[in-house]
Formats: sequence, structure tokens, C-alpha cells
Amino acid sequence: MKFFLDTADVGEIKKALAWGVLDGVTTNPSLVAKTGRRFEDVRAEILSLVTGPVSLEVTRMDLDGMMSQAHELRALGPQVVVKLPLTREGIAACKACSDAGIPTNVTLCFSANQALLAAKAGATYISPFVGRLDDISMDGMKLIEDIVTIYRNYNFRTQVLVASTRSPVHILQAARLGAHVSTIPFAVMDQLFNHPLTDLGNEKFLKDWAKVPGQAG
Repeated sequence: MKFFLDTADVGEIKKALAWGVLDGVTTNPSLVAKTGRRFEDVRAEILSLVTGPVSLEVTRMDLDGMMSQAHELRALGPQVVVKLPLTREGIAACKACSDAGIPTNVTLCFSANQALLAAKAGATYISPFVGRLDDISMDGMKLIEDIVTIYRNYNFRTQVLVASTRSPVHILQAARLGAHVSTIPFAVMDQLFNHPLTDLGNEKFLKDWAKVPGQAG
């Protein structure tokens, strides 16, 4: 499974890159707004750091506006993936982008039927939001299972990008279901390292090593 970091915080991206496990980045207008910086500055710095896919979202909701922004964003770098909303206009833009060779990430997916539309339109990635479904007492991971099954049934090339992940359990479940990508908040990615037995074991090894003649201090 590929790990994308869901952030517009350059500091978080640098830390994840240092770990050597980062495959790409996803952003959205809300994440950019949290930085308090100009979008142009944020995206330029991210693209200077990340060689893998970087999803940058359109902010126009009409087809012509989406396509204009899609071409502008794609011109910023070969790693740019244009993020489109799962609306009628967004799906039309997805098909036009696909025909033009522009990679896309269709976002705000909450049903398997929506995912089917995106795949038929040639989306590179589909982003089902599992956490937001869990928030309204629906089973977000069941949606992932349905989409993965449908895509396999028809050999769709669209990759399932599990979004709105809230805990390491979401990442584990997504991997077990065969999702291609998880986009993960930095705090959750950091939690993937954690296990109390790892901490205890490492502590014991270091204490024992200190007892080895010539190693103390």
C-alpha cells in the first residue's frame, strides 16, 4: 500500500520524508487554510520536496473553470494530480482530464455508485472518506470493501485512495482489504510506529548493553 500524507504543512512533510515511507501528498482548501499561507507559496514548496504524486484541488465548480484550473495546476509539475469533486461537472472534468492525459483524484466519495462513475470517467484515484461515514454511524470500511470488489470485477485501473482516516486501525483495515493508497494525517502516521512491547524491548536491550564490559557510558 502507498502512504500519502494528508497535509499542507511543509514541516510535517519533511518529517515523513525523513522516515523514508512517504509516497505522495494530498491537500485540500481546508488544509491550506490552516497554514495561514498563500496557496501559491504552499504548493510551490510542497512540489519542491515531493517527487511522488501531489494532489492539488480545483476551487471552481463549473466545468470550464475546473478545466482551466486543471491545466494550470498540471503545468506546475509532472507529479501534480488534479483533485476534482464528485459532482456531475467534476466527473465530466475527470473524463476530459483523462482524455488529455492529466491524472486525477476524484474526492468526496461516499458511495460505491459514485466510485463506479469516477472509474468509468477514467479517474486515476478515487477518494472515499471513511472517517466521515463513521461519524454518521455508517461503516466507512464497508465502502472500501465494496469499491475494491467492484473495481476488481471489471479490471478498472482507478486506484482506491482511502481518505479521512482517523486512526491506525483504519490503515490496517484498508491494507487488509487491498486498497491501493491511504492518505493519512501526520499524527496518525506517527502513531503507526507505536507499540508498548517495542518500547519495553528496546529499553531492556539498552540496559543490558550498558552491562557489557567497555560499553557503559
